[in-house]
Amino acid sequence: MLRLVSWNINGIRSPLQGVKYEEPSSCSAMAMGRILDKLDADIICLQETKVTRDVLTEPLAIIEGYNSYFSFSRNRSGYSGVATFCKDSATPVAAEEGLSGLLSTQNGDVGCYGNLDDFTQEELRALDSEGRALLTQHKICTWEGKEKTLTLINVYCPHADPGKPERLTFKMRFYRLLQIRAEALLAAGSHVIIMGDLNTAHRPIDHWDAVNMECFEEDPGRKWMDGLLSNLGCESGSHMGPFIDSYRCFHPKQKGAFTCWSTVSGARHLNYGSRLDYVLGDRTLVIDTFQDSFLLPEVMGSDHCPVGAVLSVSSVPAKQCPPLCTCFLPEFAGTQLKILRFLVHLKQDPVFKQSALQPSNQTQVYMRQNKARVRSTRSRSSKTVSSRGQKNLMSYFQPSSSRPQTSNLDLPSLGTLKTPKTSEEDMMANVVEGQAKASEAKDEKEIRTSFWKSLLGGPSPMPLCGGHREPCVMRTVKKPGPNLGRHFYMCARPQGPPTDPSSRCNFFLWSRPS
Repeated sequence: MLRLVSWNINGIRSPLQGVKYEEPSSCSAMAMGRILDKLDADIICLQETKVTRDVLTEPLAIIEGYNSYFSFSRNRSGYSGVATFCKDSATPVAAEEGLSGLLSTQNGDVGCYGNLDDFTQEELRALDSEGRALLTQHKICTWEGKEKTLTLINVYCPHADPGKPERLTFKMRFYRLLQIRAEALLAAGSHVIIMGDLNTAHRPIDHWDAVNMECFEEDPGRKWMDGLLSNLGCESGSHMGPFIDSYRCFHPKQKGAFTCWSTVSGARHLNYGSRLDYVLGDRTLVIDTFQDSFLLPEVMGSDHCPVGAVLSVSSVPAKQCPPLCTCFLPEFAGTQLKILRFLVHLKQDPVFKQSALQPSNQTQVYMRQNKARVRSTRSRSSKTVSSRGQKNLMSYFQPSSSRPQTSNLDLPSLGTLKTPKTSEEDMMANVVEGQAKASEAKDEKEIRTSFWKSLLGGPSPMPLCGGHREPCVMRTVKKPGPNLGRHFYMCARPQGPPTDPSSRCNFFLWSRPS
């Protein structure tokens, strides 16, 4: 069996915060290893790693028992990026970064790029510059004993921001490039699996609020998926796309099968999300070898959950990892140049070295004369000082020969000392005076407190929402526009279906400026 898992981790270092470890020296390596072991897959595809090569550390990239491959964003740091971890028993025969072939090294690449005449070189370079695609090619053996080629495309498709129409164009061009590359690999005789975050909920059943969304079916991304996928999954239908949505093939009517939730609104608590992550396989591969397709919503650490599939094939590992493997990077392979390589050791002349370390005879004689002159000067100065009568330091520490004399002062006897008696009137007066001072101090403290309270009122109490009569939470408008930066109140409960009384109500109130 071959088990595949894909997960948008929203930063490769984010899930590590929730993993406990015992040895601080190797905490990152242990945490990453435990995550991979928990996913329990032969090939694990990660999206949105948010690391670039300059910040990638060895504990994250080199995990015992796995060989890893990374694609980085060339334009922005902490943005996008994908990674594929393969067990040593599933080592690929080839690996390549990007879809266009512009990032290929011509050594250990996958190849098969298709017809890219519709794209300019600048456009292809831009589409591959964000580190959104990574290909690994494997040899698999079917239950019949036939050896075949399987190409895995780990992909993180762009998100179309409604406020940036150019990003929608970028997303659709990326979709087009992905489809061309996948179909070219199919035409070359390789089986193909596309797995990752496609950033589109295909059907209304895949989105929590599809009914209220305007022109849901007319979305360009959904139309593209309609053409890519077979209409009815494993069953025959009117449209026969080259790929099948494996999860809908095994669970065609499963509702609430979501993979992404909003972390701001706490929508995961009530499963109010959408299905953006997929495992798409070519028709022949899915029908013949797929045994199951699943979601792992119980796995936390990201705003997405892992998805995966199980195939009834075995992997034939390559004898050596492809050149793209991170173990061959100079910083991890031990071949990176060090600063000592740039420092040249200077060899000194033996004669010069001896003359520099051993002074000449004339110099030694001159040094002896100077030492003798210093000794004579010190002896004369010490005799002069002693002749003037200066006291020795030890003279101040001579023991005293006389005992301390008894004082002649007459001290009064204990019998003549009498304590003055305090009358009851004096005692009561002292008590009353103390109480009066304490009361005055208390009144003065209360006056100061009330003054500062009137001056600094403090935060006003949160208003109660209309649906549950519970304290609201304050939010800030972050969307560009006239209300950018303004504060408002809304229901504190997590977002959920409108028919669920335990979900967030529609209460909204602008906060008054202070």
